[in-house]
Amino acid sequence: MDLMTAKFQRLGIDNAPGQESRQQKVELDLRGEPLPGPAVNFSHGDVDAHQPAPGTLETFVEGFRKGGCVAYTEYRGGEDIRKDVAAKLAAFTGAPIDPETELILTPGTQGALFLALGSLVGRGDKVAIVEPDYFDNRKLVEFFEGELVPVKLDYLSQDKNAGVNLAALEESFKQGVKLFLYSNPNNPTGVIFSEEETREIARLAKKYHVILLVDQLYSRQIFDNHPYTHLRALPEADRPDSLLTIMGPSKTESLSGFRLGTAFGSSWIIDRMEKLQAIVTLRAPGYSQYVFRSWFREPEGWLKDRIAVHQAIRDDLIALVRSHAGCSVRKTEGGSYIFPTLPPMDVSISDFAKIVRKLTGVIITPGTEFGPQFTRSFRVNFSQDPQNTHDAIDRVLQIMERYRSR
Repeated sequence: MDLMTAKFQRLGIDNAPGQESRQQKVELDLRGEPLPGPAVNFSHGDVDAHQPAPGTLETFVEGFRKGGCVAYTEYRGGEDIRKDVAAKLAAFTGAPIDPETELILTPGTQGALFLALGSLVGRGDKVAIVEPDYFDNRKLVEFFEGELVPVKLDYLSQDKNAGVNLAALEESFKQGVKLFLYSNPNNPTGVIFSEEETREIARLAKKYHVILLVDQLYSRQIFDNHPYTHLRALPEADRPDSLLTIMGPSKTESLSGFRLGTAFGSSWIIDRMEKLQAIVTLRAPGYSQYVFRSWFREPEGWLKDRIAVHQAIRDDLIALVRSHAGCSVRKTEGGSYIFPTLPPMDVSISDFAKIVRKLTGVIITPGTEFGPQFTRSFRVNFSQDPQNTHDAIDRVLQIMERYRSR
């Protein structure tokens, strides 16, 4: 098998949001009758159930009407938009951002991740990743021919920390890791790295000259007033030499359809990302860039209400999962995900996800997408209609009971 064929074979997308219909048809061990109820796709959030902030459309139309000056911006984004975004992100994260040299606007945070890894990872470069963590981290490192170095996140045995194995992380740095990539809050578990963990990660990266890339996509959606430490807000003497943060308005703000993301940090990384963006997509969508003006300027109380609604859904689902013997799940601290662990079953988690879809019309993401060892876990994006969400998870767990090992 040639190199390119092998690379693209590893880019499995059957379980990615919206791609489930492309899964190969297989014979399934179907037990019992289908369970009727609303079809719910837990692979991504429902922007119809949780709509964008008021005024978003009007802001987009305003940008559209400005025409060419918005449609054709610099590759790293329009100057006025970058100044506005830099000021808001600096205020939120607690450290200044130079809009000219330290910020790039991208086609979604997925675009930012691709550009960042394309700028930092070459053949044979060692990249430390957390397991479990966002499934495309693994795929992109492999695509750019880097060497994955997994670091365990022992999230189920913790309550004050995320549970990253810091000793293993340091050992990976000693063995030549060039880049450490992780999400905070973590996707899929929703746990938040504590201040102690964040400071130690920064210390180790500085000591071993490792680049840090942190995905903070859900850092505005934090529950229970849980403390959150922005890595880049640490005192300059404690920050690593090279650091990049990724954020965007696609999730908490339900603006995914506009394809907007940002990356901010070390200027040399931003320069590389701009050069790569110039030959991949040219720029973030021009008219959509204008929507950044509404980001962090939602109506008073809007974000608080959004968090409260999602926290209520989370609490309901946590109780529902824990009501089944043998099931475990850690309470989400930030973001829109739960990552339940099921008791031993008679089928693989991949087949279980297919069976659930066939018998209930509900789509879940197998845990093995987030690390090969998560053979009894699945991810749920609970940014959905509350009643439909409860009903759908209840049906998933009823199906689980049919396949529980006896």
